Amino acid sequence: MTSPIQITDPDDPRLDDFRDLTTADRRPDRPGGRGLVVAEGTVVVRRLLASAYPVRALLGVERRLQELESDLAGLDAPSYVASAELMAEVVGFHLNRGGLATADRVLFPPAQDLLGSVSSVVMLEGVGDHENLGSVFRNAAALGIGAVLLGEGCADPLYRRSVRVSMGTVLFVPFASVSGDWPEPADMLRANGFTVVGLTPRPGAITLRSAGLSGRRVALLLGSEGPGLTEMALDAADLHVRIPMANGVDSLNVATAGAIAFAEIAADR
Repeated sequence: MTSPIQITDPDDPRLDDFRDLTTADRRPDRPGGRGLVVAEGTVVVRRLLASAYPVRALLGVERRLQELESDLAGLDAPSYVASAELMAEVVGFHLNRGGLATADRVLFPPAQDLLGSVSSVVMLEGVGDHENLGSVFRNAAALGIGAVLLGEGCADPLYRRSVRVSMGTVLFVPFASVSGDWPEPADMLRANGFTVVGLTPRPGAITLRSAGLSGRRVALLLGSEGPGLTEMALDAADLHVRIPMANGVDSLNVATAGAIAFAEIAADR
């Protein structure tokens, strides 16, 4: 790595990757989007540096770049050092963590090609909240879920807030989008040896513990906050399972519910 480059002008074009993240965030599905991965904070930046995503540049206060010095050895990308005030002006908000990195996206194999090498997957339907999505990825990474499949209505997992909330684990958990109407995605999962399990609070569903998911090839379906899985998704599932809850409570945050189910699936692994 070359020595960090001191930046004193907030309009310096070398900082364009980091500009106005509150409004642009460089998403590929927005006008002018450049499709960049943005890592925020030392822990997440380290994980980006260790990932398959090609790093473009770093920006940080001097102390944060010093903390990353050993991680940056051999990196062929520029590092820019600036004051916290200048960074806030460029980025559009005060950056408590004091460091950012950007990278280009990489393509994962299509969903069909991911399924042969994993023993468990979670398929999400309508999870449009970026922070919930990031939490699902963090839980999946922690509890050994092999891949995440993104169905209709899901947010972009490489959006900055998703990457941050996942603590960078989204950069390591394979994921792919799944197209086609139900029951087509479920048929694909079954054809690859998975039992398709819909998580739902409905009273008619069997309890998670009694479903005996541990040790099986399981594809867990999770729906959005509030509505949950659609009727078409539930009709396509092989099993409906629920998490028993105390009286007066009828639902959990989607990432929390997923974590409980992931732990049950992974119990014997």
